[in-house]
Amino acid sequence: MTQFLLLCRFNEDAWNAIPEAERDEIMEQYHAVLARLDQEGRHLATGKLRPVASGVTVRHDGARPVTDGPFLETKEHLGGYHLVEADSLEEAAALAARFPTLAHGGVMEVRALEG
Repeated sequence: MTQFLLLCRFNEDAWNAIPEAERDEIMEQYHAVLARLDQEGRHLATGKLRPVASGVTVRHDGARPVTDGPFLETKEHLGGYHLVEADSLEEAAALAARFPTLAHGGVMEVRALEG
């Protein structure tokens, strides 16, 4: 088995525009997916990030090395991750496709860990 990182990206403004009751329902479904991955022995770790405005970007480009977020010129921001085990990239992508946030503008980048 290979470990894969599922990087959860979403648009904070679009997410916050969804009515709270609907967001709660989506998150209930989301946690059910995690519970199923736990039962299957595929889920290793999960982490949720604080809002993008609470972070900073560090780079060395001759200018000020630390700047406030957001970090990239993109509508979707990294909101968290899931570390899972799968036999292939295709299987890991199928695990990522189970998450209900994808149907609400979310995106998951699936990357294998080295080693």
